Amino acid sequence: MFFLRGSVLRKIFLPIMCAFLAIATSVPAFASTDSLTLTAHYQGWKVYRYHAKNGPVCFMSAPPQKEQGHYTSRGQVFFFVTHWPHGGGDHVVSVSAGYTYQKDSRVSLKVKDKTFTLFTQGAMAWTQDETEDDAVVKEIKSGETMIIKGTSSRGTRTTDTYSLKGSTDAYRAMMRACSEEHGKK
Repeated sequence: MFFLRGSVLRKIFLPIMCAFLAIATSVPAFASTDSLTLTAHYQGWKVYRYHAKNGPVCFMSAPPQKEQGHYTSRGQVFFFVTHWPHGGGDHVVSVSAGYTYQKDSRVSLKVKDKTFTLFTQGAMAWTQDETEDDAVVKEIKSGETMIIKGTSSRGTRTTDTYSLKGSTDAYRAMMRACSEEHGKK
């Protein structure tokens, strides 16, 4: 299951995240992109809907409130929960680090007293399986802050702190955005 899940994510999820990151850095690009739509915003959390070939894909994302580490340059950092009813999962948890992770490294995600270990590939990290996705989402919806720690390919350790205020509303809006879109088809 682990390798199949990773393969599915690489084929479907990475192109969506690349499009999102390109859009996030350029307002004119956002205006010209028909397939990615901002549907809601709750404090630091944004909800988007993307039109894939087999139906809608919706995701919520937030940047960290605080980034720590001894680095000179780092790209954009985001935490994602993605929902695609027709091919990927109810709510897949992932992180875009703004750098390439150290090969075969793991990422630590902590909410309240629960810590989860994510696997890495390139600049992305994911939970191990759907059960862990469910557990992380449950903690996010009831927590106040989330701390994510990772190590870059150069050995730089980073700690990113996220506010979870607005995450429950964003999660509900994400699920609604895909179910409303599905109902139109």
